[in-house]
Amino acid sequence: MSNLVLVAFVWQQIRDDSVDALRRDTIEQSDALVSVWRSGGERALARAIAEARAPGDFSLILAIVDGSGQRRVGVGPEDITLVGAPEPTAFRIGKIGGDRPWSEREAGYSVRRIGASFLVSGRLLDDWEQEQRGIERAMGAATLLSLALGLLVGLIVTRYVGHRLNEVTDVIEGVAAGDLTRRVEGVAGGQDAFDRLASRLNAMLDKLERLMSELRVVTDGFAHDLRSPLARLRSKAEAAVLQSEPEAREAAMSGLLVETDLVMRMLTTLIEISRAESLSRDRFTSVDPKALVEEIAELYAPVVEDAGMTFVTAIEPTDGRVILHRELMTQAITNLIDNALRHAAAGRAVTLRLARDDRELRFQVEDRGPGIAQADRALALRRFGRLDGARTTPGAGLGMALVEAVARLHGGRLDLEENAPGLIAAIVVPVG
Repeated sequence: MSNLVLVAFVWQQIRDDSVDALRRDTIEQSDALVSVWRSGGERALARAIAEARAPGDFSLILAIVDGSGQRRVGVGPEDITLVGAPEPTAFRIGKIGGDRPWSEREAGYSVRRIGASFLVSGRLLDDWEQEQRGIERAMGAATLLSLALGLLVGLIVTRYVGHRLNEVTDVIEGVAAGDLTRRVEGVAGGQDAFDRLASRLNAMLDKLERLMSELRVVTDGFAHDLRSPLARLRSKAEAAVLQSEPEAREAAMSGLLVETDLVMRMLTTLIEISRAESLSRDRFTSVDPKALVEEIAELYAPVVEDAGMTFVTAIEPTDGRVILHRELMTQAITNLIDNALRHAAAGRAVTLRLARDDRELRFQVEDRGPGIAQADRALALRRFGRLDGARTTPGAGLGMALVEAVARLHGGRLDLEENAPGLIAAIVVPVG
């Protein structure tokens, strides 16, 4: 349709240009001959008409006709006469001959009064119409060629698009069938829409595979870690039921409450991790990081000192506010302080540090405990991941996983570094 519209437009434009050129030439020739008549009379005009026709030019019409339209002098077809009485006209296109075959042929001509007679000048449209038909044939051939090329290119594009979409469909069907390792093949760094789609889809599948893997680990770890407290819970409940002495029953019930609290803490922490991973950023607010760290330090300084350690607050100069989820960030920082309290040796220092550069903000907790070996840090960040040295202490191995989830929520990360001795745990979030 677009080709047909384009061809029609070009054809109409060529026709209009041709008519305009014929009108211009006819009027200029008529004006020139009228000037000859005015300066030399009808004899000079007849001589100019006789000299105007070029050899082989049979479409030219130049004639002097009387009031009845009969030709007196002129060049062109011998039996052409005007239809009816002549009337002056600047230019018109129509049939000029009164008898066949000229009555069936059109011409572009003008009629000018010269005394008692009329000057007719113009051209038959035979050559012009022949050129028009040639142009129409060329345009028809061009339309057919463009249609064929359009169909060919359309088929090629359709096959290419179908092939790329089939790749995506096959991968989606494979993933739906349970194979989370399937990926869409694409050109690395490609810029077309399918390469970008493949990149985004692969990133989504990578995240889905990671989440499913984490879900399996969480399920296995939760089932494993929950088995022991539930077994102890049942054992202590059974012991409490069997106790006949009130004091012994009360002691058994106290142990029962401790085990119940441990299970509740595990479930609460899992819920908090899920909340941190799915929370929308529209819940974030503008926070002064310096005031946040000072508030946490004021709360935890007495707790750390009661544990026989020294609490140090180090706040580097920071300007401006940052967009954070205040409650979750506070909980993550306090989790790091709790870990430092649990694992650092008595009498040593626990440092809460705030540092900032042009691109990042660091909420950092430093202790002087045994630290975490480089090989064990990935396990420490895994849900229910507990190092051998921590299995004798209460807990479920979810605290560091919660901290990492909060850091990811803020578009940052959790860094674990050596403090020689001890551990530096830093929540790093981008700013600016």
